[in-house]
This record gives sequence, structure tokens and C-alpha cells, in this order.
Amino acid sequence: MSTSSASPGRDEKTEAGAAKPPMREALVAAAFQLFLERGYEQTTVDDIVALAGVGRRSFFRYFPSKEDVVFPDHERCLADMTAFLAASGEEHEPVRRVCDAARLVLRMYAENPTFSVQRYRLTKQVPGLRAYELSVVWRYERALAEYLRERFAGRRDGTLQADVIAAAVVAAHNNALRSWLRSDGQGDASAAVDHALGYVQTAFGAAPPPRPADDEQPDDVVVVVSRRGAPLWRVVQEIEATLGRD
Repeated sequence: MSTSSASPGRDEKTEAGAAKPPMREALVAAAFQLFLERGYEQTTVDDIVALAGVGRRSFFRYFPSKEDVVFPDHERCLADMTAFLAASGEEHEPVRRVCDAARLVLRMYAENPTFSVQRYRLTKQVPGLRAYELSVVWRYERALAEYLRERFAGRRDGTLQADVIAAAVVAAHNNALRSWLRSDGQGDASAAVDHALGYVQTAFGAAPPPRPADDEQPDDVVVVVSRRGAPLWRVVQEIEATLGRD
């Protein structure tokens, strides 16, 4: 999904009483401060580590490249979503399950709206970051498709169904997410995503179960006794009169 998300450094824990933020979080904070002040292209890794007060080796211990510091949580996010899907059982309806996986991703995005909006704006301005983001989105889509392919194995066109549904989930999720980001993180992101994913569930999900027998109403049975040889219009008239008694 769109990786314009999440609070940086959530997986790092500060030591009790420590005055400094975790190294990873400090690097992300320094990077975004410089990106906002100077611009992404004008900021180097050396600039980031200088502001954070660490060495280059420390930066590359956490981030393989400058692009990765813009998306600090996507690897953990992908791992969480993959684990969620792997824990699925036969009792889970597949389409609903992948929609729920997308909601897990959104929850992380919405934890820090300010950071998410800043990243969204930065990504729109830098073509290289947009390309990087698209590669991340593709990895999420592939994870959803792989889960669905396994569940749809043996179906006619099962692979096709899996790929189409995975793409639809990602498209619906990102449509709602980006609308929320364009509004500067105002409003209820979860409600917007639920609404969008509802279209996917309606189009591809299992039909709702039939109503319980107690709710079913028996069909009316009408018995009409008519004289032999009566004209057809008279029989129809008697039927209409009987049905109209209610």
C-alpha cells in the first residue's frame, strides 16, 4: 500500500532514563528535518549523520540507502501483514482476510498523521521516492496475492482471481488513504478505508449466509374452486379476489 505512513522508530525501545531517542528514530528525525529545510535532493547521508551526531556506519546499520530512511517502517509492516495472513485458518473467508490485512497496515499509517502527511508531500515532489514507493506497494500486493493463490488453489482461474482481488484491495486501500493524506490527515482514515474495501468485499467476497429458518416466511398457497367450464377470465377474477383479501 502507499507507504506514506507510520511513526518512525516504533520498534526501538529507549533505555530507562535515557535522554536521547533511539538511534534509528534520531536518524529519521534528523533526515526529515533536513528534507524539509533543504529539500531531499540537497540532503546527503553525511548531513543526516552530522545532525544526528552519529557516524556513517551507524546510518547504514539501519538503512541501506537514503531512500530507506523515508520509509523506515515498511519492512516491519510487510512482515506483520505476512504473519497475519500466515496465521489464517480455513474458517477465515479469504477476501475478508486480505481486507483485514490492509486494515492492519492502515492502523500503522494513522498512528502519526503529521509524519505521514510530511512523507506523502515529500514523495509527491521527488520522482525517485515515488518509484521507490511503488516498488513497496507491489510487495504488499504480491503478499496478498500469494495468500489468495494458496486459498484458491484448485479453482478454475484461481490464480487470476487471486491477482485481481489483491490488486483491487491495494487500489481501494490507497484511494482512501491518499484522500486522507491530501486532507492533511483530517477525518477518520479507518472509516474511509472501510468504505473503500467494502466495494471489494461486495464484488469478490462470499455471499452472506441465508437467513435462519425462523425468519423465513412460507409461500402462500391459494386454492380456487371453480365451476367446470367457467371462462378463464372468471377464474383469474376469483384468484385476484382471493389474494386481495389481505
